[in-house]
Amino acid sequence: MTKIKICGLSAIGHALMAKKAGADFIGLVFAPSRRQIKPERARELVQAVRRLGRKPAVAGVFVNQPAEEVNRIADYCQLDWVQLSGHESWAYCQEIKKPIIKVIHVSPSTTVEEVLSNIETGYRMLAKKEFVCLLDAEVGGAYGGTGQTFDWELARMVSAKFPVMVAGGLNPTNVGQLLKAIRPWGVDVSSGVETDGQKDPAKIRAFIEAVRTVQ
Repeated sequence: MTKIKICGLSAIGHALMAKKAGADFIGLVFAPSRRQIKPERARELVQAVRRLGRKPAVAGVFVNQPAEEVNRIADYCQLDWVQLSGHESWAYCQEIKKPIIKVIHVSPSTTVEEVLSNIETGYRMLAKKEFVCLLDAEVGGAYGGTGQTFDWELARMVSAKFPVMVAGGLNPTNVGQLLKAIRPWGVDVSSGVETDGQKDPAKIRAFIEAVRTVQ
């Protein structure tokens, strides 16, 4: 069953609603962003979700931050996963204590061979660590949440060889089409479940329902 990650949450109510709707992961952004959450607030959110069970897993999103700082925040906020959305190296990943979601940014010039080689390096260097790669569109200097898609054929070919999550421009309307074409390990959404820049509970529910309907 395809894993579902709702990213960029900051309100406890939205996190609890995503949990109730069946999300497998929720993402909290600690990097500079309009969706950024302070560690103290994130800790409160995680504790509120935990009172109702272990699911969903909570991932903290970081961008090019010192590994020591990432590990400290991950421990303080009781995160389950660390998502690295910048240009962190695989050697850097070895310093992270929590399981990792490693973002691979895909531009129009990115080739399937480049992505596969990158992931293969990750499996060699992180042989004893739990991690999964997330394919997302590379848009200017942004590190996610842009609402822009990338070449789904590339995602299909990579997904045929490795379990990956797919992000970038997904929403309740098109995620079913993606699943039928690719069957990825997981899907990740942020701006696609927002209205006027704010998380929309109806769209979160619709997105999760659209994923489950295909399965």
